[in-house]
Amino acid sequence: MATRLQAKGADTRRRILDAATEEFAAYGIAGARVDRIVAVARTNKAQMYSYFGNKDQLFDVVFNLHVDRIVNAVPVDGADLPGYAVRLYDAYLEHPELVRLVTWARLERNPTGDLFGDGRDHDAGKLANIEKAQQAGLVTDGMAPVDVLALVTAMSMTWSPASALIAAGPDDTEELHDRRRRALAEAVRRAFEPVRH
Repeated sequence: MATRLQAKGADTRRRILDAATEEFAAYGIAGARVDRIVAVARTNKAQMYSYFGNKDQLFDVVFNLHVDRIVNAVPVDGADLPGYAVRLYDAYLEHPELVRLVTWARLERNPTGDLFGDGRDHDAGKLANIEKAQQAGLVTDGMAPVDVLALVTAMSMTWSPASALIAAGPDDTEELHDRRRRALAEAVRRAFEPVRH
């Protein structure tokens, strides 16, 4: 009996987290509505509050649940920064909710400094990979690895849901996606190739 109740509780908790992910990605923290979350999750406010506390705490749980997916959506390959940028483009296309959650966290929680604010170095492996590529002469050594990572990431978000101009969508033609991928790869290649004397 206890196992059945635990399974039911875990299922309810999962439904709340899934509904909250969609709600926060669409409306942010301030705009999210608990009524919509519990309706989609097929539960009630009392149940949600017993699991997660208030709405802000629920956002924290959702965001922390997705931190690893956000940070590690695509492993960095310092020897192939253009390919890394293109894989990020595809990850943003496949999981736009991750970019939206990051955008809301930046707007409503941490407008400056470390986005995650948890004291952990989420990018240590990526930075070491870029530094290794720099030492091998594959990436310009005229920039700090952290700046290379920030710039490549920003370039990859050119058509993401956080884009100021055009956001890519699943209904765009494959021809259009391919054109963007080629442009992105070429821009990253040119920006970070080592200067040959």
